[in-house]
Amino acid sequence: MESIDSKPRVSAGESSSAAAENVVFLTWKDLWVTVNNGKNGRSILQGLTGFARPGELLAIMGPSGCGKSTLLNALAGRLDPQTRQVGDILINGHKQTMAYGTSAYVTQDDALIHTLTVSESVYYSAQLRLPDTMSRSEKKERAEMTIREMGLQNAMNTRVGGWGAKGLSGGEKRRLSICIEILARPKLLFLDEPTSGLDSAASYHVIRKIASLNQRDGVRRTIIASIHQPSSEVFHLFHNLFLLSAGQTVYFGALSAANQFFASNGFPCPTLQNPSDHFLKTINKDFDKVRCFLETTS
Repeated sequence: MESIDSKPRVSAGESSSAAAENVVFLTWKDLWVTVNNGKNGRSILQGLTGFARPGELLAIMGPSGCGKSTLLNALAGRLDPQTRQVGDILINGHKQTMAYGTSAYVTQDDALIHTLTVSESVYYSAQLRLPDTMSRSEKKERAEMTIREMGLQNAMNTRVGGWGAKGLSGGEKRRLSICIEILARPKLLFLDEPTSGLDSAASYHVIRKIASLNQRDGVRRTIIASIHQPSSEVFHLFHNLFLLSAGQTVYFGALSAANQFFASNGFPCPTLQNPSDHFLKTINKDFDKVRCFLETTS
């Protein structure tokens, strides 16, 4: 049976070349996260190893409670103080802290001021987030450019809305949240379930806009998103897949190779079925088989 860590591999000079290019190549090795639970700790993540390349989208997927958000938070340095983390998280091959503006994190919930318009929300954030070396006009220009990048130019004067007040749609609110976080042009972007609560059309539009950030302005950005039950169209916008089950790695590698991996291990995807649905159903329905598979390949 094929080993879960047989693909992909990191080339020898990949981390050093990323540093020279001033992009972020993120790797994690034998990552464990344990939460204190009375006398005995409970392992949420168990020995995870993987990486995220510049210019590519990595999807973290798995059933509810499998550790998707915990992995994302561990990589972003946002774990709760009550948790214990063991293992290495490396930036371009080294242990180091990221400079301000290098990374950004988009939470699952949109923390927006309901009474502000789109342009007011982004410009207000630009005044607070962007460095003092930028003039007011430069900050305004950056805000307007970022609004256009996320496809919100036609809603610039629309209030966010909420609690019964008309305003932006769910997809527009999510894009506005992303817009605010990318003002500082981060090279590493984390997103916690960016399609949560959105219909399939809005989800596709959001992820397509996120994908467009990969090569924006000639800069290769590293983008990692946890995602739950994406449509087939959304699923295929990602380059790589990190599939979790009960805190363990089921699959890590190229999205295009995931079908072959499951088929070769006895779980072929039926014709015309959404691969992401098949993977999640397999993990839930055949969990005992998956557990045995994990034990034999660990």
